[in-house]
Amino acid sequence: MTTARTRIFTDIDLDAEGESRGYLRLPLAVHRTSDGDAGYGYTGIPIVSLRNGDGPTVLLMAGNHGNEYEGQVVVMRLLRRLRAADLTGRLIVLPAANAPAVEADRRTSPLDGGNLNRDFPGRPDGQPTEMIAHFIESHILPRVQYAFDLHSGGKSIEYLPVAVAARSDDPDRFARSLDMLKAFGMPTSMIIDHSTGGDAALIGACRRTGVFHLSTELGGGASVGREEVRLAEQGVLRLLYHVGLLRTPLTTEPPATTTMLYRTPAHEYIYAGSTERGLFEPLVSLGDSVHRGQAVGLIRSTSAPWREPDPVMSPCDGVVLARRIPARTGLGDCVFVLGRPWEGGA
Repeated sequence: MTTARTRIFTDIDLDAEGESRGYLRLPLAVHRTSDGDAGYGYTGIPIVSLRNGDGPTVLLMAGNHGNEYEGQVVVMRLLRRLRAADLTGRLIVLPAANAPAVEADRRTSPLDGGNLNRDFPGRPDGQPTEMIAHFIESHILPRVQYAFDLHSGGKSIEYLPVAVAARSDDPDRFARSLDMLKAFGMPTSMIIDHSTGGDAALIGACRRTGVFHLSTELGGGASVGREEVRLAEQGVLRLLYHVGLLRTPLTTEPPATTTMLYRTPAHEYIYAGSTERGLFEPLVSLGDSVHRGQAVGLIRSTSAPWREPDPVMSPCDGVVLARRIPARTGLGDCVFVLGRPWEGGA
């Protein structure tokens, strides 16, 4: 289908009918093994293709960041559940998109320090993470109409579980994105201007290729939330039916009436201002409303425990969407991310 150059090769045919499971093989000049270094090796990136006739093609992805676990669990559960016979069209699944980061239990790749969601469009002859990004943008996205990328807060952040859509200058496309948020049916949905990775994120790749994109933030904090997994699995099943990929609904659970919040820009996040690192004591929780000038936390000095703690103040009104997990906190650390009611219409 595509003639884009790539060094990644695979043992499966993404265009074939039926069910195919295998690996994208990322070649490495030197491959680390338990016995030392071995030449001519590759790193395997798991990939699954389910196809049943003509219809929409969806990319379902997790492990964009290696230590974001809930999405990976959701995708693995769905791989055990879905079969080609359930579809009218094609589902391409990357359960561990940045497989080196997943295996190392890190946000970024141990091979090159690459953050996959900051490396699009990538390079065919670049560093390993750039090669993965290039393959996704040049060889997978041209095949698909929809890309659903499941994220969570990772080890350092916990999010209120949300489905996420980015704003678009095209009102018709954005209206379809809002409809997908409603079909996903999380209790809370988040509207963003763009990924924090800008055009180097998967959202940028989808915009360049004309693919509809939807994401999530599903908890985090170095754990797997049972309710977050349940909500997301049901939401993905509803979404796959909504876009016409599933022949029949595979869940009877109706979508929740979602509350749509706009994620504030980065300069309105709440940051620690204390020049001395200490222990952060939060005074608000996920989902709480805060107002401008409110003390939302305290930084307590461990070197001078008798000293008055430094307050952390909110710069604006909003709802707490995400919180910092590590207690040791100091100047410049983001402790809360806020959202405001979406006023753009749903």
